[in-house]
Amino acid sequence: MLNWYLQNGKESDVVVSSRIRLSRNLEEFPFITKCTKENFESIEKRIKEITPLLGYDLHFIKLKDVDDITKMALVEKHLISPDFALDKQEKGALLINDDENICIMVNEEDHLRIQVFDAGFNINNLMNLAIEIDEKLSKQINYAYNEKYGYLTSCPTNVGTGLRASVMVHLPALTKTRNIGKILEVINNFGMNIRGVYGEGSKKFGDMYQVSNKQTLGISEKETIKNLKLIIDKIIEQERLARKILAKETLELEDTVYRAYGVLSNCKKISSIEAADLISQVKLGTDMGIIKELNDLKVKKLELYTKPANLQKYLGNRIDETMRDIKRAEVIKKIIQED
Repeated sequence: MLNWYLQNGKESDVVVSSRIRLSRNLEEFPFITKCTKENFESIEKRIKEITPLLGYDLHFIKLKDVDDITKMALVEKHLISPDFALDKQEKGALLINDDENICIMVNEEDHLRIQVFDAGFNINNLMNLAIEIDEKLSKQINYAYNEKYGYLTSCPTNVGTGLRASVMVHLPALTKTRNIGKILEVINNFGMNIRGVYGEGSKKFGDMYQVSNKQTLGISEKETIKNLKLIIDKIIEQERLARKILAKETLELEDTVYRAYGVLSNCKKISSIEAADLISQVKLGTDMGIIKELNDLKVKKLELYTKPANLQKYLGNRIDETMRDIKRAEVIKKIIQED
């Protein structure tokens, strides 16, 4: 069975993936910014002890036991944050299953960051899974909780529900028709964040954007999910409308997506950034039924295995940046030519 990030889900022509994250802290320890080395070790030990009781085939892994390429491969899959991967103290740990649709970060910004993932637009089912895991954890540990404010977190913007629901969307047609600015404005006015694919401060990467809720205090989990679903439904509608507009200029659209396909199929070397932009065009062409030579799985593989760390994991060895650009071109051809 393929991992979730190589699968397609509901509305996957526009929605690439969905994630639910719950921020939680243990009552008996200070927040991460005030923790001592002994505190970190005690939190790790406690979470490791209860891991077998949670189920889901979760494995407890210390961050210091993970090599740098694997850490960055997890970042590229959006399973862990860049800050967590680059933490020089290596004070953290992971609870992760083989399917990689559950990944709990230990000692990141909060003591626990419970995360669940799926392909496509599957936010309601993910919320149910996150609550289920949260309830199992709460039976084993005491959360930092206040009757007035809700769950207490290291960052004030997460206090309350501690919920961050996010959806990764692919919006090439809105970009091409120059309507993306209007959509971004609506999202912000609706009380949502829109960021690059690797979170706050990251850049747009291949017409991909991450949309998530801003408010966690004074709003229920149910309301948060309802509001996010409303805005994502509108984004899907507008992106598909923009694609219909593009389709009216059939020759121009075909030329654009097949030029991208041509470069990917024939290049001798290519950077990850250029590859991401071209794959974005190719995904658009595949989703609209223009490019017949590719299928959804091949596009997913191109998206994942052209990223620096996952390229090296795919090839099974460490490669310098110059050689990566050459090997990336070879891997792209190999994936395109797969039966």
